[in-house]
Amino acid sequence: MTGRDDGRRHTDVTAPGHTDSTWARELLDHLRPTGRDVARIVDWLGVTVDAAVSLRDGNGTPLAGAPTPLDEGLVTDLATGRLASASWEGDGRHLRMIRVELPPPAAAGVLAVARTAPFDRRTADIVAHTAAALELLLRAQRTAATGHRLARATSDLRLAILQLLMVEDTSAARRVAAGLWPGLLDTDTACVYVVESSPADRDRLAEACIEATREQSLVVRCPAVDAHVIVVTPRDTAGADLRALCHRRHDTFLGGSARQSLAHTAAAYGQAVSALAVARFRPDKTAVYAERTHPERLMDPAALGAWTSRLLRPLDALAHHTRAELLATTRLGLEFTAVSAAKVLGVSRNTVRARMERVENLLGADFSDLAARAAVHLALNTEACLTEACPAGDRRSPAATPARLVDLLTGPALRTWAHDLLARLDADGRDLRGTLRAWIAAGGNAERAAQLLGVHAQTVREHVRGAEPVLERRLLAAGSDLYEVVLAHLVTGALGPPGLHADPRPGPSPGPRPDPPPRPDGHQA
Repeated sequence: MTGRDDGRRHTDVTAPGHTDSTWARELLDHLRPTGRDVARIVDWLGVTVDAAVSLRDGNGTPLAGAPTPLDEGLVTDLATGRLASASWEGDGRHLRMIRVELPPPAAAGVLAVARTAPFDRRTADIVAHTAAALELLLRAQRTAATGHRLARATSDLRLAILQLLMVEDTSAARRVAAGLWPGLLDTDTACVYVVESSPADRDRLAEACIEATREQSLVVRCPAVDAHVIVVTPRDTAGADLRALCHRRHDTFLGGSARQSLAHTAAAYGQAVSALAVARFRPDKTAVYAERTHPERLMDPAALGAWTSRLLRPLDALAHHTRAELLATTRLGLEFTAVSAAKVLGVSRNTVRARMERVENLLGADFSDLAARAAVHLALNTEACLTEACPAGDRRSPAATPARLVDLLTGPALRTWAHDLLARLDADGRDLRGTLRAWIAAGGNAERAAQLLGVHAQTVREHVRGAEPVLERRLLAAGSDLYEVVLAHLVTGALGPPGLHADPRPGPSPGPRPDPPPRPDGHQA
């Protein structure tokens, strides 16, 4: 017999060991966040009413439970909405079917409950309430899935904007951002912050950063480091907001850049990562990139600009887009590993390496040599500063006497800076200075440096790691901090200059300048 079922044809019989509220509490438990599972609810219903239970869509595809033979005509009536529920009795079997709304693309499904005993009032109530609970759960899952897809798309869009900024394509970045975040990048300058927590907590940290900056910043889950969240913000108050966030959260650290041109987001990102390394040792867990005395500020500006122009001149013949792409990739590749740079840029690591190899060939630089990397890094930063200071016109006037890198490193102020920096290492009882010099000469390879020094590679690593807090610079990770230390070695003559196309040598190049004798206080002059 088929037809509509009002659920009131049987007397109310309570099964032994159950009360009217027990099943309701159990069903409610299945709807709690930790227990939301359609298959488990269907299984629970089968045990509770001593029945075979199945859930299927209108096409007969099983969704949960063991498949049950059903009248397909009746299933069609339920799936199309002609019937809300139906029952069938015969051959010693009692069957109840209820229409259940399903997430798209399916319109509706059928919950089928088959048992040998008739459906009393209590059993009918349990079935009806379970069907309603399944509908609520499926609707919640659909809403959650839609929310997850939207959140994922928004996250991907934020990453795409960051990647455009990293390659200095600010116009495209503004166009992409304008649709969802109008006015976000309507700025010439911005700061970059890197917030660090545990990888497991990063999603919550990213949401907290969005809330802390009032959705007026570009917040991106770093594609290269699982524990990092990158924040690009034009707001002056964002730094204070993020510092307050770090103070409230356990094991959360913040590194920030100096304010930079939006086109120099990659350089600002490097500054933020450098500051983050300092923040890990500070009580307040935050640090902003220190405006310390950088070596390029102690060089003759005209000579430095002319040398930079000559070094990068082979790139000028390239199309503007290609040149900018190569420079942006090389800048990131010198700051981080090829793998990390690839993740940040959204390209393969082979693409990063190919672009950097092309720059190597054009500039005549060997990037396995840390001195060459430091020299090219110096040129890229100098050009970025020149571009910002003079964005239009020809800003690279050739000097009357071409300067070489060794000429740039001879100024008295620069020599004082270099000697004072490296002299910090002399206070340690270990030979940190000698180990660091050998490690740099070996291209940052601990094994090769160990062979030169006749020590174990682990000793080299420990000495380099021990030099980091003394110099207040990251050394084991490539980047600006390391290249400053390399330049200091070039200035003191502890290392010879790298071979570059821009450094013609008309005569014999000067030999390494020995370090001056120590002062009475133990420091170098």
